[in-house]
Amino acid sequence: MTPHDTSPSTPAPTADAHPHLHRGLKLLGTLFITLSAISPASSVFIIAPGVISQAGSGAFTAFLVAGIVGIFMAFVYAELGSAYPLSGGEYAIVARTFGRLPGFVVLGLFMVTQLLIIAVIALGVGIYLAVIFPGLHAPTVAAVTTVVATVLAVFDIKLNAWVTGVFLAIEMLALVVVSALGFLNPQRSLADLVFHPVVAGQDGTVVAASVGVIGAATAVALFAYNGYGAAVYLGEETQDAHRGIAKTVLWALGITVAAELIPVTAVLMGAPSLPDLFGAGNMMEYFITARAGTTLNNILSLTVALAIFNAVLAIILVTARMIFSTGRDTTWPSPVSRALASIHPRFGSPWIATIGAGLVGAGFCYADERFLLVVTATTIIAIYAALCVATLTGRRNGSTAHAAYRMPWFPVAPVLALLAIGYVAYRNLLDPEVGRPSLLITLGIGIVFAAYYLLVLRRRGAWELRGAADD
Repeated sequence: MTPHDTSPSTPAPTADAHPHLHRGLKLLGTLFITLSAISPASSVFIIAPGVISQAGSGAFTAFLVAGIVGIFMAFVYAELGSAYPLSGGEYAIVARTFGRLPGFVVLGLFMVTQLLIIAVIALGVGIYLAVIFPGLHAPTVAAVTTVVATVLAVFDIKLNAWVTGVFLAIEMLALVVVSALGFLNPQRSLADLVFHPVVAGQDGTVVAASVGVIGAATAVALFAYNGYGAAVYLGEETQDAHRGIAKTVLWALGITVAAELIPVTAVLMGAPSLPDLFGAGNMMEYFITARAGTTLNNILSLTVALAIFNAVLAIILVTARMIFSTGRDTTWPSPVSRALASIHPRFGSPWIATIGAGLVGAGFCYADERFLLVVTATTIIAIYAALCVATLTGRRNGSTAHAAYRMPWFPVAPVLALLAIGYVAYRNLLDPEVGRPSLLITLGIGIVFAAYYLLVLRRRGAWELRGAADD
């Protein structure tokens, strides 16, 4: 392949690529970090109320359908991650299967999204700490949270795996408590949720939830499960990565769907009053307080704050490895690339990339929340679509032929996932407040990074794609 070629690069990663990360994680450690990046408790307490406000008790069906779509995307991630378990993640995969130009566009979309997502997630810490400590300044709490998480992220990846594992256990315990509160005293049956879903109507009433409303809410529920693909970014630090990453992706999705769908179902079945639940300013606070009182609500609020901190830590770990990969691939001017590709001599972590990701994320904590929402709302749609195409292309041109995992029923998963992604994009296009401007911003980011590739990298003569194979 010539330096100017934008066609797919088919060879598997070579073992002599430098610098490289230490392969010290076992599957369990990779799973801990991946699940922490998803943060099921954060999804249940922050994203699920948005789905419920949109679809009412039809949120059960929305989460169920989203889980089925998630299976399709998990198959895609598992096969691609098995072929290329690289710290560059999606962009490294797309560049090797679909072409360097689309790979670089995916790099731009993911890098912008991840740096902003750090702030989006961190801002949730102040919201739940304010239940116990009123008057906290949310952006400052978020920035401090991000800085502390960044310091931890510089340390050895095995230490961070255990830290995220401990916090994850606390997070899961909180979800068990929420589930128990609903299932031990149900007010309606599962059949009611499935066959007679209702949504908020006029003056505190409820009306039947339409299929269209539930379908629109499914688009939001998809994002509640998102994050299982983060396992790919830890591929160069995971033992037997070509097999382990695929297993981690599939396990992470299965655990996430259970950890989110079960408590959401419990809340919908156990809420004393659906109109009161739908009308509550904080649905989870209403449900927990109504079922168990203020004290337990305060305890669970603190638990959610810890879960959000854990998610920030995990996302910084993932983002830092992607940024490290861009430096190793000589994406930026030489001094910048060399710095970002630096490995800490003691901890074996990409320390400059980690600090850079954390500081940028902390700075964005002071940005307008609407700006953060608009920029990040739809970029994942484009990334998902690129991965589905990469899977189809990889099978056709043989660039994923060396994968240790092959998805069942190919090409059902990527084709159905593309149809679901198209529907989500259509629903966003109908939303003039967030969805439509977000799609335009996503397009703009893609154009900017495509221009950088064509005018800088391609004219410079090389965009090196480096990686590490299994030891």
